[in-house]
Amino acid sequence: MNDGRSRNMQANRRTNTKPEVALRSALHRLGYRYRKDFRLDLDGVKVRPDIVFTARKVAVFVDGCFWHVCPQHGRQPTTNEWYWTPKLQRNMQRDRVVNDALEVAGWQVVRLWEHVPLLAAVDAVVTALSPGSEHTCDVSAQE
Repeated sequence: MNDGRSRNMQANRRTNTKPEVALRSALHRLGYRYRKDFRLDLDGVKVRPDIVFTARKVAVFVDGCFWHVCPQHGRQPTTNEWYWTPKLQRNMQRDRVVNDALEVAGWQVVRLWEHVPLLAAVDAVVTALSPGSEHTCDVSAQE
C-alpha cells in the first residue's frame, strides 16, 4: 500500500462520521436524548451502535457505503481484491449477526446508509421511537 493510500485509510473514522454527527445533531435539536457509541453485550455478541436509545431499546447504525457494501453505491475493489473482498464480506456477515442478536434481545434496529438524506434518516429514527413501532428499519434504497 502506498503512503498516500495508507494516510487515506487511517483517516477513515469508526465513529463521528459526518452523516452520523448530522443525524445526532438533528435528533438532539428535536429533543431526543441518546447515547453514542454505547457498547451492548448481548449473549456473547458485543455491539456498538452509533446511536442508542436505551430506554426505548432502539439501536441506530449509520453504515458507510463502501464498508458495508451498499447495493446502490458500494463497489468492488479493483486492487488487492484478495484482501478487500473477504473483509467486506465479513463486515456484511457481522451486520447480520449484530441485527439478529439485537432483535433476539428485544431491540429495534435502524440501519441507514450514509447517502440517505438527513430528513429521511431522522424520520426513520423518529418512526422507530414511536410507541407501537416494533420492526427493523433498513433505509437503503433512498437517495
